[in-house]
Amino acid sequence: MWELTEEQRDLRALAAQVAAEQYAPRAREWDAGRVHLPDAERRRLADLGLLALTLPEEFGGGGRPLIDALIVLEELAKASPVAAWPVFEASTGPARVIDLFGSEEQRKRILPEVASGKTTIAVSISEPDAGSAATDATTTARIEGDQVVLNGTKRWCSGAGFSEKYLVYVRFGPEKGSAGMGAVLVDRDTPGLTFGPQENLMGFRGIGSADMFLSDVRVPLDDVIVPKGGFRKLFTAFSVERLGNATMSLAVGQTALDRTARYIQERRQFGREIAEFQTVQSALADMVVQVEAARLLIARAAVNAGTGAPAALEASVAKLFANQMAKQVSDLAIQLHGGYGYSEEYEVERLHRDAHGWALAGGTPAMQRIRIASEYLGRRFDQRGQCAG
Repeated sequence: MWELTEEQRDLRALAAQVAAEQYAPRAREWDAGRVHLPDAERRRLADLGLLALTLPEEFGGGGRPLIDALIVLEELAKASPVAAWPVFEASTGPARVIDLFGSEEQRKRILPEVASGKTTIAVSISEPDAGSAATDATTTARIEGDQVVLNGTKRWCSGAGFSEKYLVYVRFGPEKGSAGMGAVLVDRDTPGLTFGPQENLMGFRGIGSADMFLSDVRVPLDDVIVPKGGFRKLFTAFSVERLGNATMSLAVGQTALDRTARYIQERRQFGREIAEFQTVQSALADMVVQVEAARLLIARAAVNAGTGAPAALEASVAKLFANQMAKQVSDLAIQLHGGYGYSEEYEVERLHRDAHGWALAGGTPAMQRIRIASEYLGRRFDQRGQCAG
């Protein structure tokens, strides 16, 4: 049976205290105003040692196992996904790609700025005609001497316009599929890079999302993080990010459960607490089971990963289950709150909106099912070769 160590309990307590004091009181305001986390708060997280827990100590990170980052991520996300977002990016997102696959020079140059809170790196994969089929990307990278010239359009980039740097997935050559794919780091202020208007999304408010337009964007050759043909090894990094995503869903489910448990013991109907009604107890029990199961699936994958990357099968199973759990549990929370669940005041509706976003991000449930079947059977399936009969 896996249990938190004393050090991990202390880490969780610190994150929970910061979340309760600094972020929970502002969560509704940030959601309503679509407010991005102030840079000062990101630096606060870095100063407290909560930001880049999985990055190496030699570059200013915590050098901790993945499970430690997920513990912090959950506590912050229970207060506000906006507050948790920089930790997601630094400890489970594109910064880990640089840590895992970047050169020693790149790691020394880039990671300390992430660990200090000076820089956030966002990932940019999707395009208008390349979402789940990421290897259909058409954004091009042409090498000219000691520079790389980028042209194309990126879509659904979380953090676009706010993050200081972007890990952009591009096509280095005419080869189809993953063979020509790689990734390049681009600064926000690079000439030729522009951003579309911020999307008004159902959830994820305050994290930001926008199109990116690259017109003869020139970056140093030294900023090619993953060269041509290296796309397949990025699935390792995707597994790390999927556990971060699953943890954000876990935070939604746990928060919905906690709020509901309080509410049903405060709300009275027919002269007694509604917690005394069997239908309410049954719904709450379903919520508890789903949240606990998601937590165990995430913990299994993360503990087995240690300081490395989780197994692809375990990560996809955890993400799929946690994503579905968050939607179902937050929906039950709305139902058990009755009319109050439909009100912004109780913030349960915000949880439900965010739950749907996490299910779409980082690989949809449909794509996770394909990934799970592929990993379990040890086979690859070409979706392009299928047709409806």
